[in-house]
Amino acid sequence: QGILREGLEDVAQFFKAHGSCRLPLSPSLLVKGIVPRDCSYFNSNAVPLKLSFQNVDPLGENIRVIFKCGDDLRQDMLTLQMIRIMNKIWVQEGLDMRMVIFRCFSTGRGRGMVEMIPNAETLRKIQVEHGVTGSFKDRPLADWLQKHNPKEDEYEKAVENFIYSCAGCCVATYVLGICDRHNDNIMLKTTGHMFHIDFGRFLGHAQMFGNIKRDRAPFVFTSDMAYVINGGDKPSSRFHDFVDLCCQAYNLIRKHTHLFLNLLGLMLSCGIPELSDLEDLKYVYDALRPQDSDADATTYFTRLIESSLGSVATKLNFFIHNLAQMKFTGSDARPTLSFAPRTHSLKTSGRIRDVFLCRHERVFNPSKGYTYVVKVQRDNPGEVTFVQRTFEEFQELHNKLRLLFPSSLLPSFPSRFVIGRSRGEAVAERRKEELNGYIWHLIHAAPEVAECDLIYTFFHPLPRDEKASGTNPTPKPADATWARSLGKVGGEVKLSISYKNNKLFIMVMHIRGLPPLQDGNDPDPYVKTYLLPDPQKTTKRKTKVARKTCNPTYNEMLVYDGIPRGDLEQRELRLSVLSEEGFWENILLGEVGIRLRDLDLAQEKMGWFALGSRGHGTL
Repeated sequence: QGILREGLEDVAQFFKAHGSCRLPLSPSLLVKGIVPRDCSYFNSNAVPLKLSFQNVDPLGENIRVIFKCGDDLRQDMLTLQMIRIMNKIWVQEGLDMRMVIFRCFSTGRGRGMVEMIPNAETLRKIQVEHGVTGSFKDRPLADWLQKHNPKEDEYEKAVENFIYSCAGCCVATYVLGICDRHNDNIMLKTTGHMFHIDFGRFLGHAQMFGNIKRDRAPFVFTSDMAYVINGGDKPSSRFHDFVDLCCQAYNLIRKHTHLFLNLLGLMLSCGIPELSDLEDLKYVYDALRPQDSDADATTYFTRLIESSLGSVATKLNFFIHNLAQMKFTGSDARPTLSFAPRTHSLKTSGRIRDVFLCRHERVFNPSKGYTYVVKVQRDNPGEVTFVQRTFEEFQELHNKLRLLFPSSLLPSFPSRFVIGRSRGEAVAERRKEELNGYIWHLIHAAPEVAECDLIYTFFHPLPRDEKASGTNPTPKPADATWARSLGKVGGEVKLSISYKNNKLFIMVMHIRGLPPLQDGNDPDPYVKTYLLPDPQKTTKRKTKVARKTCNPTYNEMLVYDGIPRGDLEQRELRLSVLSEEGFWENILLGEVGIRLRDLDLAQEKMGWFALGSRGHGTL
């Protein structure tokens, strides 16, 4: 801090002497001074500076930039330029991936400036709001977006932005082989836009721990990101849209393989260590797979998504990074509540006289459970507010209070564990009584506890609390706004059917809306096809089995070879969806029969087919 203050005084002297200057990031940025109180530094190895400059325009906001010394920012400039070109290709093809592309400028050897994106936070800061193990939990990103987008339409828009930008990031980071991905160089805007920063390693030059690559997954796509997309912990049809977006974006970039190879080839002699020979170019060539058809590339990228989502190494990497950053966290850092967008205090909110937990209510969004309605009375006559809090939020309050105060000053918290298979309603009623005792003791505790900012923030109304005095919320499906409505009961299957060179190609893409099994569990669905008539059962084809889902994604190609067109018109494609049951007989979930003569197979046919019992499918 001392060195930073000395340096800022030198900068202030420069502005006294020269009046104003233009920032290297853009000639349009004209500044007249430095704002020392808004300047600080980051904790990464190069210790970049966070600087805030006074805008010459009196109506303009301060201009915030990052100054880095010790990193070759030419590589960052080149990576951002490649991502900018990808974004132009997508937009030209009518696909806006909502990418956030910031300015970066190398001002000398191993130094330069980077634009700061406002209203954005690193994934690490979002995740550690839920504790140091937050990287292993599924809800932090969804809860953070909900906190900053309390209205339903705002949240749906943020999720839509997240789906598009996350898909764009997956494709861009994979194609360019961007490595050293941890939760401090992936950021999320309050509007839902996700973006990557710090491109110190690319073209597959991963950091190593001995002989082990630090970046084990093809790209960063974790279960907390999938949780935002699905609207919960079970796959929904919004995940189908995400996979389709990824594959469409990937195939559009593949069409311009030569452009990216030529542009990177021009930079081979510029002295960037990680772009120095043809092997580095070969990485991009192999990632783009120009020899593959679009269908093969779609199958390939779907498997990459599954591999990344199933990677434990990414979350472990995030967790290790959380531990490493703990040593930099100042002892004066005060704990905050993950669901409260800002801190409140006794001074700003008014003294709390009494709190009483009135009742519990069943909720369905963002997940099924119970919430508790708390009546809060303040010293001002007649000032009564109602707030809604879940059991988990009460538990978070208690855990954060334990960081500030010894256990002797705090009441004991009710156990979250329930013995036996008690009904949810009975458990909620029992917890209501226990929580009432807890909060009564809390506000009658020692003044340093009862009057602390954490408690006043906890009981301060949030936007969602406006509904607390109303009726029970209406159950809302996970696919509320963005996903298309389900078809007939029994679900639908999305297929792409084409015929070329005496080969029938059937791409099984997604299924949505499958019914659960009789025991209430989700099925383990797979697809089986026959070309009828087929008395010998020689035309049987199968996909892999998806586990525990009513909305599986496959993107698998089933091929029938050596079938003349005349023969094809006499055939019917019989497609069945079954649930694998291990030792027992597999359960039929739905099927569809498609008369191939009804389809014009001169061009690819893609669409959703309704699943039912022994019926003919219509596109």
